[in-house]
Amino acid sequence: MEISHSSIGKEICKTKSAGKDSSQKSQYAMYKESTDIKSTTLGGTALCGDKGFTTGSNNISNGHSETPQFLGHFVAKTLKDGNLNWPTSSGDGKKDNDNAKAVARDLVDLNRDEKTIVAGLLAKTIEGGEVVEIRAVSSTFVSI
Repeated sequence: MEISHSSIGKEICKTKSAGKDSSQKSQYAMYKESTDIKSTTLGGTALCGDKGFTTGSNNISNGHSETPQFLGHFVAKTLKDGNLNWPTSSGDGKKDNDNAKAVARDLVDLNRDEKTIVAGLLAKTIEGGEVVEIRAVSSTFVSI
């Protein structure tokens, strides 16, 4: 799945770096069907926007990606086009609805124009229904 409008697809489910290799290059989580028990050689994740192995030393040797992975990778490698890991990931550290919550969090973080584009794309994908009008997409976050 790719969003053809702007760079929205690179803002959703972007993996994070938590360590570096011996040449000081950041290493990112890599999407897989199940989350690994993370180590210097295992950085696989089935969780949207997860990070790789966390280490203070520069000793990550493989099992990670040298660049962040995004929504397209997440859909192809983790969701397997909708057959796995939704709404909950699998493997080490999974929590109920963790992928659904992570995707929702990334969508909430989009700017107003990006949210409008996503709303339009969602409207086009609704099957068997009719979308009359979408006036706005907004969210509210309350921290206690």
